[in-house]
Amino acid sequence: MADPGDTVARVDAEALQREALSAIEAASTPAELDELRVRFLGRNSQLKLALREVRDRETGMALNAAREAIEQAVAKRQAELERAELSRASEEVVDVTLPGEKLPLGHLHPITQTRRQIEDAFLGLGYEIRDDREVETTEYNFDKLAFPEWHPARSHRATFFLDDRRLLRTETSPSQIYAMEEREPPIYMVSIGRCYRRDAIDATHYPIFHQFEGLAVDRGLTLADLKGTLLHVMRALYGPDRRVRFRTHYFPFTEPSIEPDVSCGICGGEGCRTCKQSGWLEMGGAGMVDPRVLENVGLDPEEWSGFAFGCGIERVAQLKYHFADIRALWDGELRVLRQF
Repeated sequence: MADPGDTVARVDAEALQREALSAIEAASTPAELDELRVRFLGRNSQLKLALREVRDRETGMALNAAREAIEQAVAKRQAELERAELSRASEEVVDVTLPGEKLPLGHLHPITQTRRQIEDAFLGLGYEIRDDREVETTEYNFDKLAFPEWHPARSHRATFFLDDRRLLRTETSPSQIYAMEEREPPIYMVSIGRCYRRDAIDATHYPIFHQFEGLAVDRGLTLADLKGTLLHVMRALYGPDRRVRFRTHYFPFTEPSIEPDVSCGICGGEGCRTCKQSGWLEMGGAGMVDPRVLENVGLDPEEWSGFAFGCGIERVAQLKYHFADIRALWDGELRVLRQF
């Protein structure tokens, strides 16, 4: 007579097999089928645990038969699900004339946009565009530009000095010296790049900024040529409706010197925090090249004359796009920059 324990083991194996085959047949997705495979054939499944405890031949044969049947059922159902998936994919119709998904694209920073507009304005006048090194010497940043020894820009409180002889350029004016040393006039050039000053950060100042500076050296140039050039550039950048005025000023490397101002676009000239209630925003500096600067590069001031001008690109962008605070251009806030 058979042992009662063997009969119970065989019945359990058969019951487990029937349960597994029924569940596998009902599986409708590969993920669901994989869960059933782990449930009935996994390392900690009831079947695998029973196989580890087998002590007689008949029980082992019954459990292994159940395992083989379940494995075959899993493989069969997996093949059926894969064929069904391929069939559905082949029945789908793709309209190739429909537009594809729109990918998110970046755009140029307002400073870069403004820089390119400035370049276009001067290229249209026949000027060349150049940029030179940002680490400069005191000779080219100050001495050859006729800065006196007492000038505040030479102070360590105003300029980022690396040592007694080298510094981070405070303006792109050294490029003008390079241009005059490299070739004989006539020269019409604009230097564009980053500059550094120890300015207190406020609505219109930042210690790192971009600047464009122009230089024209030729025979017979006058202050009227300078004003005409600046008016052309201002109108190209801001349109004909913005007002421009010129004020006398002092700069070490120009004589006479002037400062161009543009009416504040934030308040329409009525006065606000950005323009310090004046209705105007200073654009930079300009003037006729000082004869000492021409002599420093070996040019005869009796034969040649020239004019120079410089302006911060952030200031231009602030005026053009009506930024109330120049710091918004450096904060990297995408909600602001995406508007331009």
